[in-house]
Amino acid sequence: MAILWQPSSQHIKQTNLTAFQHHVADRYSIDVASLEKLHRWSIKESEKFWGSLWDFCEVIATDRGDRVIEPGQHLIDTRFFPDARLNFAENLLRRRDETDAIIFRSESGYQSRTSWQQLYNNVSRWSQAFIKNGIQPGDRIVACLPNIPASVSGALATATVGATWSSCSPDFGEQGILDRFQQIAPKILITCDGYYYNGKRIDIREKIAAITRQLPSLEAVIIVPHLATIEGKSIDISSIPQAILLEDYIVEFNEIDINFTSFPFNHPLYIMFSSGTTGLPKCIVHGAGGTLLQHVKEHRLHCDIKPDDKVFFFTTCGWMMWNWLVSALASEATLMLYDGSPFYPEDSVLIDYLASEGISFFGTSAKYIQAMEKKAMVPIKTHDLSTLRTIASTGSPLLPEGFDYVYQNIKQDVCLSSISGGTDIISCFVLGNPNAPVRRGEIQCKGLGMAVDVWNEEGQSVIDTKGELVCTQSFPSMPVGFWDDKNNERYLAAYFQRFPGIWAHGDFAEQTSTGGYIIYGRSDAVLNPGGVRIGTAEIYRQVDGMNELLESVAVAQEWEGDTRILLFVVLKPELILDDKLIDRIKNQIKQGASPRHVPALIYQVPDIPRTRSGKITEIAVREVIHGREIKNSEALVNPESLGFFKVCIQK
Repeated sequence: MAILWQPSSQHIKQTNLTAFQHHVADRYSIDVASLEKLHRWSIKESEKFWGSLWDFCEVIATDRGDRVIEPGQHLIDTRFFPDARLNFAENLLRRRDETDAIIFRSESGYQSRTSWQQLYNNVSRWSQAFIKNGIQPGDRIVACLPNIPASVSGALATATVGATWSSCSPDFGEQGILDRFQQIAPKILITCDGYYYNGKRIDIREKIAAITRQLPSLEAVIIVPHLATIEGKSIDISSIPQAILLEDYIVEFNEIDINFTSFPFNHPLYIMFSSGTTGLPKCIVHGAGGTLLQHVKEHRLHCDIKPDDKVFFFTTCGWMMWNWLVSALASEATLMLYDGSPFYPEDSVLIDYLASEGISFFGTSAKYIQAMEKKAMVPIKTHDLSTLRTIASTGSPLLPEGFDYVYQNIKQDVCLSSISGGTDIISCFVLGNPNAPVRRGEIQCKGLGMAVDVWNEEGQSVIDTKGELVCTQSFPSMPVGFWDDKNNERYLAAYFQRFPGIWAHGDFAEQTSTGGYIIYGRSDAVLNPGGVRIGTAEIYRQVDGMNELLESVAVAQEWEGDTRILLFVVLKPELILDDKLIDRIKNQIKQGASPRHVPALIYQVPDIPRTRSGKITEIAVREVIHGREIKNSEALVNPESLGFFKVCIQK
């Protein structure tokens, strides 16, 4: 693959990764001058690696303990730092000065800044109130909030007292919220009066009232007056059972030093939810130590985040990238929060944010980059992005043409880090390397300490061949478990059935001879016409560049004892899918991919179902075209779109 960016020797000298390589080389007198050598060492000498990372990142703990890894019979039985005791929030609140810890901007135009001292004080008052409310370690505190500073304060206060945090965004429907929160019996719900999106004011008090009546475990409902604050108005919350305004909840507590209680390394920190499009969302429990250690590794070594960097990931509180973003506080970086549409009030609103605030790290979805390209945005000509060092893309595979767009139209001197992992591990398997070139269409490397490989059907490692993404050794951010999962039955079924004893992530991937990775989509959405495995990203690569198309989704349909490929496309408003355009689409796929990639049928639809983190859900479409029930359409932001596919198949 063509090299699109190459770090300068001066850049390499100054990265955190280089400093860590020197740290390891000096401590163990070994040669780890390249990431490849460092990675091999991190797998072969995993105890030394994770112990060195702990020390290099200066993890705050009352006790680290001498043991780094306690092996188990199975990958899920391995324990990292079994004797350690720490507090996750203490590691994120290590600064208490008057510089910015959080900068917030809303599509409404509202802005705020929170200093490190103010953030510390907010967490102090919140945590005192939780303790008075009777919150005990392990209790669940849940939030239905926009991506605002109060969400960060609430999560850190929850971690401070040892409770477990879980969140979703306020655009979730009533049933979608209940499907998640009813499973974990929360004691406190933190929510708001409403939010803005795409120029619309959306009041959620009625929805919240209905939800609280169906969560009998609740002992308090804390209301953050988000809309009221922006609009400078008072708020009526009398219709919501057990509701109390945030300021009233914490009013009696002073801003005092926090007495951080230390907890075991695997103490439950977060409960994350799978997308849940084929049933109730899985409740995935993540531990404090593993989350912290994995995030500081990725932030500092793979993303080169440094103190006072401004780190922005366009996300909601319902996507794991929000939790990942919050952890950047542990690297003493400033969190850049944004709530609202990425294209309102102007298409350039996020790019304006990057330029005006001097942001150094920008994370977004591949879909957003594709949308920028469709809108013919050229920030390289309109904005000063001189401070921007890294662009991270995730959510779906970033196609080679997306790489081209970034370097041609956003910025030339930038490390484009396509990253891939998941809610399951609250982190990444493959991601960026600030010391290495960026190759067109490739994720740069596998994560340090992550024994990542690609296996074929026989369980053999393959290079330059598509296969299953696997991880052959334990790592700290593996789930502590699934909520209420007897004998880890669902946990084992989710990741260890494909290759017994080996984590199979469910991604269809390729490891290249240059050490990079290409993700072709989810394994459970792989197309298999005539027994040939085809990743959906291979088809999208061909059609996404066509000017007529806005979006597409490809699925396999069982047909006459085999499967055939169906392609559904969303066209520009004035266009109709006629025979001429169908022929053009098929020819593009045939010439760019292969005859086997050509869909048997192509349909036009007005919309395509997406999860609330913006991912197109091929599985939901596949279920619909086979007449099977979608058990949890509330997991979709636009469930009404499913009806379009039923109509197509009935024609």
